[in-house]
Amino acid sequence: MKGKIVIMRLKGKKVLAFIHDDFEDLELWYPILRLREEGAVVDIVGEEANKIYKGKYGVPAKSDFSFSEVVPSKYDALLVPGGWAPDKLRRFKEVIDIVRHMDKNKKPIGQICHAGWVLISAKILNGRKVTSTPGIRDDMENAGAIWLDVPSVVDGHIISSRRPPDLPEYMRNFINVLEKTSFED
Repeated sequence: MKGKIVIMRLKGKKVLAFIHDDFEDLELWYPILRLREEGAVVDIVGEEANKIYKGKYGVPAKSDFSFSEVVPSKYDALLVPGGWAPDKLRRFKEVIDIVRHMDKNKKPIGQICHAGWVLISAKILNGRKVTSTPGIRDDMENAGAIWLDVPSVVDGHIISSRRPPDLPEYMRNFINVLEKTSFED
């Protein structure tokens, strides 16, 4: 490592990652680890603070804060993992409010697999190009989204992906969008 320069593209950026039980393990942890490698601070936020949530395959993740403790204006981006967690997440008013705040302020929102359910419930997909697991294609289209069967889609500040094999392209897109954004709200 002598003489090697490490560039942390996201130093100073703060990202919020939603969590609930039955999240898709890779769809939560791969993005968090990639963002941290690039210098971003990632806070994991769930229904309760300091609670251990279990992924679909048993991988644990501990929440840093509860939904009600979060001040969305202090974050630069949002990640919503897939799995069955999105069906639970979308039932919380605080989650919907956070998603709508991020959308209104054009902050990057990353969604993968079933995470589209959360954006559907926030009613922010009308006219937007997205992808997701094919299993919720009808849900996405019924919400007014233009659904594409590709590994990852960037439509402005919304970055979407289908499933774990697409994570590398998804995170390249998410990191590129986040790196180029700066706001004050």
